[in-house]
Amino acid sequence: MDDAGHLIWHPQVPLKVSIFAWRLLRDRLPTKLNLVTRGILSSAAQVCVAGCGEAESTHHLFISCSFFGSLWALVCTWIGISLTDSSTVRDHFVHFTLSLGGSQTRRSFMQLVWLVSVWIIWTERNHRLFRGSTSTSLQLLDKIKLFSYRWLKSKNVTLALNYHSWWSSPLSCLGLV
Repeated sequence: MDDAGHLIWHPQVPLKVSIFAWRLLRDRLPTKLNLVTRGILSSAAQVCVAGCGEAESTHHLFISCSFFGSLWALVCTWIGISLTDSSTVRDHFVHFTLSLGGSQTRRSFMQLVWLVSVWIIWTERNHRLFRGSTSTSLQLLDKIKLFSYRWLKSKNVTLALNYHSWWSSPLSCLGLV
């Protein structure tokens, strides 16, 4: 937990997202399975909002869900890296963050992308649950690209990123290739 615990606090990520990630890595989110365990929901209500038929646990929602989990392949393709295979959300975060190598800039970029991705997954889950609205995987990927761009630019106004280049090749934009 020490490795992952230090990685969630990113200066370019909104504090509420880092707090969300802190809760995520400790399995303290109000997923349906956690609510069933606490006696708030009946066991009949634990099915994932993606319609895959599985119980909505933290691991399922963020890693193994046939809909939400497939988003990681799209993110990895966008960045140009291999898909990370991990047994826990914490391991996934650490492996994803370190997948580009050891430089601080690369780790920082990967932290930001992972945090944006889990935030988008969680907000989409809530939109499906409480608003009845749904987005496609490609729409969610577009949100990840947009949020990551905005978060990088909001804290570093002088950062010369071209939005259209970011959309297709973020590593080139940051000079990490």
